[in-house]
Amino acid sequence: MEVLMRSLKMGINDELYIKDPESSDLGKKIVEQSILLLDEVGFEQFTFKKLGTRIKSNESSIYRYFENKNKLLLYLASWHWAWMECRMVFETNGIPDPKEKLKRAIEILTQNVEYDSTVSHINESVLNKVIIDEYSKSLLVREVSKEKRDGYCIIYMRLVERLCKMIIAVDKGYPYPNSLASTVLEGTLYQYFLKAHFPALTDCDGDITPTDYFTDLVFRAIKK
Repeated sequence: MEVLMRSLKMGINDELYIKDPESSDLGKKIVEQSILLLDEVGFEQFTFKKLGTRIKSNESSIYRYFENKNKLLLYLASWHWAWMECRMVFETNGIPDPKEKLKRAIEILTQNVEYDSTVSHINESVLNKVIIDEYSKSLLVREVSKEKRDGYCIIYMRLVERLCKMIIAVDKGYPYPNSLASTVLEGTLYQYFLKAHFPALTDCDGDITPTDYFTDLVFRAIKK
């Protein structure tokens, strides 16, 4: 797992940053503290000026790493999806039964994210909260064309493809594997958002988890 984690940044589109934040202590601090600040104030109130104050550095030093806060959020999202992909690949690799493999993949992709000390400067639990609340905002801007959007989301798209193939391995005749796979990923973010902010709109609560819901949804949709 540690070897997989070291290769996380390899799949992140280098157009998302000006200077690789993993290349310096300041860059790592920018990533670490931006996650915490986004969680505290939200994307709309987040500014590089506030981040600079937090890390005790000039605002201009942050611009040497990221062009704007939208690119920073896309970078964090890419990191999150790459981390999820590594976990899914690692933890399902030795499962021979396609049904059990798919079930485990759904568990990994939908369960509540715990802190992972493998990468010390990134709190994955807090980053997951940021992705739940803010991920869609990073894509819904006019200056992000379809081509760039596809390039920025390549890891996310690859993760959907991996889950899609697992669904097909269980039921080759199921006609909507891509739709079902993307529904699991997008729907998981949405269910956690509803659980936190609009609990009356979801059945997920203290007893029923998004994992329970999506496991039931997937296996009802495909052949058992």
